[in-house]
Amino acid sequence: MRRLLWVLLAVTVAVVAAGTLAFRSPRVQDAIVARVARRIIGRNTSSLLAPDALRVLLCGTSSPIPSPRRAEACTAIFAGGHMWIVDTGPGSWRTLALRRVRGEAIGAVFYTHLHSDHVGELGEFNLQTWVAGRPGPLRVYGPDGVTDLVHGFAQAYAADTRFRVAHHGAELLPPDRAVMIPLPVVLDGADAIRVLDEDGVVVTAFTVAHDPVKPALGYRFDYGGRSVVVSGDTRPCPNLVTQARGADVLVHEAQDKHLVHIMEAAARASGEARVAKILADIPAYHTTPADAAREAVEAGVRLLLLTHFTPPPDNALLARIFRRDVTAVPPRGLVLGKDGTLVVLPTGSDEIRVTRVGL
Repeated sequence: MRRLLWVLLAVTVAVVAAGTLAFRSPRVQDAIVARVARRIIGRNTSSLLAPDALRVLLCGTSSPIPSPRRAEACTAIFAGGHMWIVDTGPGSWRTLALRRVRGEAIGAVFYTHLHSDHVGELGEFNLQTWVAGRPGPLRVYGPDGVTDLVHGFAQAYAADTRFRVAHHGAELLPPDRAVMIPLPVVLDGADAIRVLDEDGVVVTAFTVAHDPVKPALGYRFDYGGRSVVVSGDTRPCPNLVTQARGADVLVHEAQDKHLVHIMEAAARASGEARVAKILADIPAYHTTPADAAREAVEAGVRLLLLTHFTPPPDNALLARIFRRDVTAVPPRGLVLGKDGTLVVLPTGSDEIRVTRVGL
């Protein structure tokens, strides 16, 4: 028996040694890389574009408070064969790219407001979807100031665009498709306005309360009898409740003010007066999870999906605190979103599936 064990050990050592030597071989190394490359490059999420459902993918769930696990504000809506983007916070394109989302299918970008944590990635969204084969200019909707925003990013990326055309050729990268078209959303005193109606997708913009940021917008997407509302940044707001009435999903920002006050006190105790002042200011124009849940219930929403967290609930303790004061939730519950959280709303159905698009 002992002899048999020694023989088995010797064989194991020999196999490991042979494997180690093989791993050092350039041919073996290249074969491994080629196999992995084929698997990764060949994988895509084109199924997100299928016409059988309205889909919501969170591609940025953090606030300006950094998180190693989350990009900043961004929500992707898939409907009518296109991807519709609400806000482009820093790092959000990387979230989509890591999941092999088809950038050429982008229909438009919609901005809720023009804070940096919501607009910082516009240049990459325009560049990457153009390089992916976007068939035309990128439409960019947003409140007053969106034209300056678009022109500024276009100017900043102008040299990069020229270099890529010179390198790859205008046939592959037509310069006229690298253009962005700003489309200001003007409500003229109305609480809401339809801004898009195509391929069965209806998008309605509406005002929310993020003073002194004015106007600040939310968006409602309707497709195939299903609907999702994206709140943007807002304190509790009656118009949000009105516009979200009967929606399947409400994607709502969430700030735990109790945690923010703890952070403020810690900053003051550490002599960080500037940080403390900012932390003291921000609760006035954001919404707590409890208030978001109350509004969702009042609006008759079926699922509340929280995002744009301050601070990001990146561990079990913080996640528990975010839910601590919530007393009532919609019938399909409350979900603390993560980058990659996917909600599927099949057309002609009342089904809601919450899943995740992995890396």
